[in-house]
Amino acid sequence: MSTKPLRVLVLVCSTRPGARGPAVGRWLIDTIAPRAAELGVELLPVSLGDLALPFLDEEGEPGSGVYRHEHTRRWSATVDAADGFIAVTPEYNYGMPAAFKNALDYLGREWAWKPMGFVSYGNTSAGTRSVQHAKQVVTTLRLVPLGATVALRIADTMDDGRLRPDAGRSAAAIGVLDELVRLACALRPMRERSRAASRTTPLPGSYVRALTPDDAPEVLVLQRCCWLEEAQANDTLAIPALGESLEQVRAWLGTWRATGLWRDGRLLGMVRARRVADDWHVGRLGVVPDLRGQGVGRWLLREAEAAADAGCRRVVLSTGSRSRRNIRLYQGQGYRTESSDSDTATLTKPVPALGA
Repeated sequence: MSTKPLRVLVLVCSTRPGARGPAVGRWLIDTIAPRAAELGVELLPVSLGDLALPFLDEEGEPGSGVYRHEHTRRWSATVDAADGFIAVTPEYNYGMPAAFKNALDYLGREWAWKPMGFVSYGNTSAGTRSVQHAKQVVTTLRLVPLGATVALRIADTMDDGRLRPDAGRSAAAIGVLDELVRLACALRPMRERSRAASRTTPLPGSYVRALTPDDAPEVLVLQRCCWLEEAQANDTLAIPALGESLEQVRAWLGTWRATGLWRDGRLLGMVRARRVADDWHVGRLGVVPDLRGQGVGRWLLREAEAAADAGCRRVVLSTGSRSRRNIRLYQGQGYRTESSDSDTATLTKPVPALGA
């Protein structure tokens, strides 16, 4: 399971003045918030009425991801940042509210490979027919509906606009969150794969994307397992990659151009680079121990070199002066030792020509 926190949107789907949706949404968040804190889940309430989305007014297909209107771009960013959803929905005439359907129709890629749970409310059917209607739509968008649901019959659950306390109902709501979290974690590799750059990678099934501060937990783990060998070779634990805290990793991920190679949600390798004067500095080149010797490090190094800013003259990197394996790798890629002391060897090469 990934160490990243999950963001879950609680969508209050009715926009009718005086609707019971806001009360049900408040009850749901109050009920599941303690469990969400235990699981490291961020709950974000979203009222579709507050979004002020007109009926779909984009000229292009939602699947294109090209949006002309600011309200669409805001909605896209909100949904894209989420890992899962719980829809709080009434039933109108055997179906889902029009505002809910409209909000779904606005977007495409942003919904894909994310779970959606349902808390429904109504009279005779407790809103269950609305959920069945919604499931037909969300599966088309590659959302994954949960099996667990909560269905509230208004006459049995509400007094004066508030839900009566009920232990069984609260347990069912927590069950929805638990199932949503399990599924959101299982689907995370598919979400990341759909966002990754589309280009050839050195391992079947792997994909590459930029690393962000949100990736700090995975980067921290990779550093701890990759730099132990360097510590042994140089007989020292005074290596920044081994001693950094989570916050320190998160900080440098915000200032370096870092690239990660992933497969099935696992960070397999990484490299970072940035410009300093006329030099392109490359560092933190690491590959998980079980995949070394398969060309992954060389591939990541070439990716970092190719990203050098225009005007840079040299690529500069450093390693422990006794890290013979690293030095051989760099020399095999055209680097020459610029300087070396008892602790650190610095190697350089000219910035590769475009297309080389």
